[in-house]
Amino acid sequence: MAQVDLDRLLGTWFEVARLPNLEADGFGQHSVNVTATYAKRSDGRITVQTVSYNAKAKMRRTEVNGMVQPADPSNAKLILRFFKLIRGDLWVIGLDPEYRWALMGTPSRRRLWLIARTPQLDPADHEQAMAIASAQGYDSARVRTTPQGVEA
Repeated sequence: MAQVDLDRLLGTWFEVARLPNLEADGFGQHSVNVTATYAKRSDGRITVQTVSYNAKAKMRRTEVNGMVQPADPSNAKLILRFFKLIRGDLWVIGLDPEYRWALMGTPSRRRLWLIARTPQLDPADHEQAMAIASAQGYDSARVRTTPQGVEA
């Protein structure tokens, strides 16, 4: 991405789809109803609160809080920090001009998330995001839809 307006990323996003990963899809785990809420603190730093529910464990709620900071002037490359010890790189590789959806992945191309302002995404937008993912070297054939609105 050429430029990302971090203020427009603030608010709640629904995880629409992801590449399977250990935290969300590992043994005894199937994360559903996943959201990420980005908020700006009074000191200007950005927090992220990720909430998910494990469909394999009676919808047990998990919440992870972290900090986000830009890694470059474009704001398209971000650094996430969780628990003050865990650091991860997150790149915004696709973004709807109206900030209705965003495609985020790691430089290793092993992790990818499609997030949106609504729980479901128009099929054309989903297809566009997957085309971007493929063009950036991600295995879009392995991407799985994240169920939203799942009840216990």
